[in-house]
Amino acid sequence: MKKGFVLNSAAPLLAAVVLMTQPLHAAAFDAVAGEATLRREGCLKCHGIDKKKDGPAYRQVAAKYRGKPEAEEKLITHVKSGRVVKLSSGEEEEHRIIKTTDEAEIRNLIQWILSLE
Repeated sequence: MKKGFVLNSAAPLLAAVVLMTQPLHAAAFDAVAGEATLRREGCLKCHGIDKKKDGPAYRQVAAKYRGKPEAEEKLITHVKSGRVVKLSSGEEEEHRIIKTTDEAEIRNLIQWILSLE
């Protein structure tokens, strides 16, 4: 009986350790909602998930920012600011500003992008 009690009382600690070692974005987003936002906002006109179009593929974006603590905030600013970007053709234009103003929805979208392997 005591062994079972010890194991059961250690389970929450073990779960906490496992969660603390996971990337923050890995457990904090809704993938279905993130992809739905991406599609509704028309992001796939210029970006592919796996293939580069006028803009980089989202898997490339995730790889570029993987492990960088400022990644999420940088990408949120990018989709909200309309700053100038260089297209694959070499031309420059202002990045289209995301239409939604729901900060949680934008953050979820970025977390979904950053989760791509």
